[in-house]
Amino acid sequence: MTDTMTLSKDQLVKQAQRDMEQKLAGGSWSLREKLALTCRILYDGGHDSGLAGQITARTGEPGTFYTQQLGMGFDEITASNLLKVDEHLNVLEGERMANPANRFHSWIYRARPDVQCIIHTHPLHAAALSMLEVPLEISHMDNCVLYGDVAFLKDWPGVPVGNEEGEIISAALQDKRAILLAHHGMLVATESIEMSCQMALQFERAARMQLLAMSAGAIRPIPPELGKEAHDWILTPKRSEVGFAYNARKALRNHPDVLG
Repeated sequence: MTDTMTLSKDQLVKQAQRDMEQKLAGGSWSLREKLALTCRILYDGGHDSGLAGQITARTGEPGTFYTQQLGMGFDEITASNLLKVDEHLNVLEGERMANPANRFHSWIYRARPDVQCIIHTHPLHAAALSMLEVPLEISHMDNCVLYGDVAFLKDWPGVPVGNEEGEIISAALQDKRAILLAHHGMLVATESIEMSCQMALQFERAARMQLLAMSAGAIRPIPPELGKEAHDWILTPKRSEVGFAYNARKALRNHPDVLG
């Protein structure tokens, strides 16, 4: 057996990552099921704001994605009542209509082939922070999943149902995985449903922590190299899968109808 007490930090990190890949398992849900679970997870995580916000995921067919029906809250979404729409928001499968604000999701998907899932919500603390017109500050280890990965749009473009808003938001996001939209809310766009869900949860927690810290004094920055190290340690597909599976188990206990 290797004497790990003599290994460097870099060696220990690589060993832990190999072990996680081999020994930890996520879930086996379908795309629809994962998206429905994400709606319930975020509802329980404080992302509920009436009918505001959209959650989408590519279907695997070019130019199409799944999303929730307009008129239904995150706590009502199931795998069976999701819509399949094209980038013009025409409903291909399902009933009623999608939220017209999904149009800016189409712009992000066009600009970012790497993005598989977009979450846009108005959770209380992120929305409150957006009113101050200040960027999200990442200065705690738990929040480093977002370190160097959050853009900021200071000028509110108005209700995001036009193509102009789609162009503005997708351009402001650039190559980041998240963005704070002033006077609006937050958005996360990543390479998987699991990663988007986990980052969205942490975004709201980071905003809450920032508001608490700002009320007590000036926030002190962390060393950039350590922030980057923590970002890369936390933000891996396997950790996202395992974290999502934990939150999904909680959601299934609270919402046994979600997979229906």
